[in-house]
Amino acid sequence: MAGRADAPSGDGARAFLEALAASPDAIVETSVMLVVAHPDDETIMLGAQMPRLARLEIVTVTDGAPEDMTDARAHGFPTREAYAEARRREQAAAVALAGVGEDRIGHLGFADQSAAHRVGDLCPVLAALFAARAPEIVVTHALEGGHPDHDAVAFAVRAARLLAMRGGAQAPEIVEAPLYRMREKMRVLQHFGDEEASEAATLALDETQLALKRRMIAAHGTQAAVLAPFAPEVERLRPAAPVDTDVLPNEGALHYEVHPWGLDGETWLARVAAARVEFDLPRKL
Repeated sequence: MAGRADAPSGDGARAFLEALAASPDAIVETSVMLVVAHPDDETIMLGAQMPRLARLEIVTVTDGAPEDMTDARAHGFPTREAYAEARRREQAAAVALAGVGEDRIGHLGFADQSAAHRVGDLCPVLAALFAARAPEIVVTHALEGGHPDHDAVAFAVRAARLLAMRGGAQAPEIVEAPLYRMREKMRVLQHFGDEEASEAATLALDETQLALKRRMIAAHGTQAAVLAPFAPEVERLRPAAPVDTDVLPNEGALHYEVHPWGLDGETWLARVAAARVEFDLPRKL
């Protein structure tokens, strides 16, 4: 199920989504790498499906703890490192409920809110993982202007796919999931911006899956307020289509511009442009 050089996804991604949608009990043997920005993104994106993914690995790019200590102090932690460790334990406990052991979770250790500024560092790290682990499918964030780390991971996964191919590795196909974006100055959760025209698949959860998903969400205790608005019954995915990385995500309506997360549209485009030059990447990924 090799991916094509000219597109991030193809028949393999569609077959994977069809297999997930076919039956809530069926085991999917496809090798899947779930690449997420934060500890908890994996639960919202794909938590209910994890028991069915026999060959799942999770890669967590950031440790969930921003450098500025605001979040750490708000949750009663004396250091950033203590907060990061708490989030690591919560993630491990959540996915363990779905039968995923800690040996199947990788941690890249970037600080929360730093990934967009270090996207040039992230691309080759992910490329090396793709080459070494040879996943058939990579599930990751949609490029949607929601959180700077989400967009950084979405871009870096696409770039890493090409870098891995250049080194002779099999190209994974990319499947993307939405978390949040802006629409008419309001935050919209778990929807693609052009959903009606997309190949989006909304997976139906049975009672057992929904109960599992709720327990997984509850395991992320420090993130209870953050995760409360997300609908546990929604797991929405689609094959990733090429995007123009010289254009702002979500038509320029950027959720992170209304938060003190250290990124605006101009800086985002500059970081992406620098990475494209460094790695000789095409404008469309």
